[in-house]
Parts: sequence; C-alpha cells; structure tokens
Amino acid sequence: MRELSRKEKTEFNKLQKRLRRNVGNAIADYNMIEAGDRVMVCLSGGKDSYGMLDILVSLRHNAPIDFELVAVNLDQKQPGFPEQVLPDYLSALGIRYYILEKDTYSIVREVVPEGKTTCGLCSRLRRGSLYGFATDIGATKIALGHHRDDIVETLFLNMFFNGSLKAMPPKLLSDDKQNVVIRPLAYCKEKDLARFADYKAFPIIPCNLCGSQENLQRVQVKKMLADWEREYPGRTETIFRSIRNVAPSQLADSDLFDFASLRIETDRDLHVPAIQVVNL
Repeated sequence: MRELSRKEKTEFNKLQKRLRRNVGNAIADYNMIEAGDRVMVCLSGGKDSYGMLDILVSLRHNAPIDFELVAVNLDQKQPGFPEQVLPDYLSALGIRYYILEKDTYSIVREVVPEGKTTCGLCSRLRRGSLYGFATDIGATKIALGHHRDDIVETLFLNMFFNGSLKAMPPKLLSDDKQNVVIRPLAYCKEKDLARFADYKAFPIIPCNLCGSQENLQRVQVKKMLADWEREYPGRTETIFRSIRNVAPSQLADSDLFDFASLRIETDRDLHVPAIQVVNL
C-alpha cells in the first residue's frame, strides 16, 4: 500500500468500509458463501479482481462462518505477460494459489480475423478453463470480479445487440449444474474499486490480448452510461435497482407470465339490476 497523507487515510478508511459493507451485503442477500465453502477467487491482475480478493480476505477474518479462499490466475500466454507478478504478490499475501497455464491467446489469434473483436471468444475459453479447474480443486464457489457497472453495461448490451432482457446475476448455477458462480462486487461501483486499487497500489497487469479496441460494443455502452451519469447523477444506481425490482406482468414474456389466461374477475353472488328503460 502506498504512503497516504492524513486526509487520504481518512478517505481510504471510509472507502474501505463502504466496499466491505457492499460486499458483505451482497454475500448475505444472495447467500453467496456458506460454511465450509472453498471459494475459488479468479484473479486476472486487474483492479477489480485484486480488490475482490483483498476484501474477501478481510471479511473472512471476521466472518461468523469458516470458509476457504483459493486464488487462481489463468495465464493465457499473452506475449510479455509478467509471470512473476501474481505469484510474488500472492506469496506475500500468504494465500493458497494456483497459476493455470492455457494458451488461449494463440487460439484467439488463429480463429478471430484481424480487426475483429476478440473478447467474446477469449471470455468463453477462459470461462471453460476456470470452470473445469474449479472442479479439479474441489471448489464449491467461483468468485468473479464483476461490479455493479459491469452488470448494468451487460443489461444494455443484451438489449441493444441481442434483443434480450438479461444482465449478470450476482449468483449463477452453470449450465452443466457443476459450478456456482458468485459476484461479490455486485453492489460496488467501478470508481470506488479504481480508487481502492490506487490507494492499495496493486501490481496491475494490463490485458494486451485485445488492445484498446475502441469500437467494442461495451466501450460504446460504457460511454453512454458515463454521459448519462454526468447529466443525471445516480442514474446508474437507479438502473441497477431496477434489475432487482422486476415486474414480469409489466413486460411481454409469456414464459414468465401467463398473459393468455388473464380474465376479468366477476362476483357471481353480486346482483346487478337490469337497466330499465322509462319512456317520458
């Protein structure tokens, strides 16, 4: 952690308490971690996953239940990847960890045409490798570092480009029913995590696989939300609350709500007198 001034220490303490409170509330609301769990914390080397691990380690010390944390990094064999950064950091932290080596970089570069977005395939390959490894080490939960802003961005990505109303749930059972994925940062703002990472001076490892990719759909949605937030502060939080306050009867998915069976309710015992026509 870098040297902080007195003012910065005060701000850091408030920030740390807020992040721990948000993570604790998310864990409690969705029953993310239970007694005896072995939680595989996926560590990418970015600010969010560093922050998630740091907060989970601190919460474990005061938790009323006993659970285990295991950090896992997927080394995708990107050129120039600093292989010793994470082992050195995790060793100093004193936490059990694994470095899983999978050359997904070559696969992505071979399959995706030059100039096309690599994130979709990269994400699927990474997810498959991590899911399988979680089973190998007996992990009962897989913790991913997606925060509130990621969830809201995904909501709009799916609406704008996939024609579906879905985001990233705080807790998810994988399609094969073999893994439970949790997102402890679901209530945390990205800007808070960025400030936390700056205070803590995490050894950030940038992702060089995809480069800047300025035309990514997610980049465009992120910019749209940032513009909205500047014009209407608090809008992102309001949108996130809407994800937790869904009214299926006010949408149009007949699989979620039985629109076909809707009928007016009549009281057969209620006597309604016939209308009499009187000639004047």
